Amino acid sequence: MIKLKLKRGWIVIACLFLLLQNSCKKEQINIIGNPIPLLKLVSVSSKQLKQFKDSLVITFEYTDGDGDIGETNPDLNDLEIKDQRLSKPDFYFVKPLTPPNANIKVKGTIAVQMKNTFLLGTADSEVTSFELRLKDRAGNWSNSIKTDVITINK
Repeated sequence: MIKLKLKRGWIVIACLFLLLQNSCKKEQINIIGNPIPLLKLVSVSSKQLKQFKDSLVITFEYTDGDGDIGETNPDLNDLEIKDQRLSKPDFYFVKPLTPPNANIKVKGTIAVQMKNTFLLGTADSEVTSFELRLKDRAGNWSNSIKTDVITINK
């Protein structure tokens, strides 16, 4: 009878030890990939545009290791597009691509339609290209991508 009680006692102590060991782990947040967004140009709808008539669609692929691309506040614009003919870029709103605090890797494509491209001067045509980059909610800017030369005609 004493031997049986000792065995049960050791089994109970061993089980309690295992339960305590497994319940005292630190919570870890694992970022699946690089937290800095990465862009890759996929396509441009046309290399020849008629001013005020044709729209330009730039499609790019994005990858973000922690999924914090996009804003819930439409007044915060994180997509920067710079017409190389101008000194300052334009900014555009990107909606959130993941739920808040998700910390998951995201990959996809975004197509941006730029309506009513126009000539800045009085010539019959102008050439330009567009440079894009994207900022995530942590303030990390992606790499810049640039379109090929695009001609805008009267």
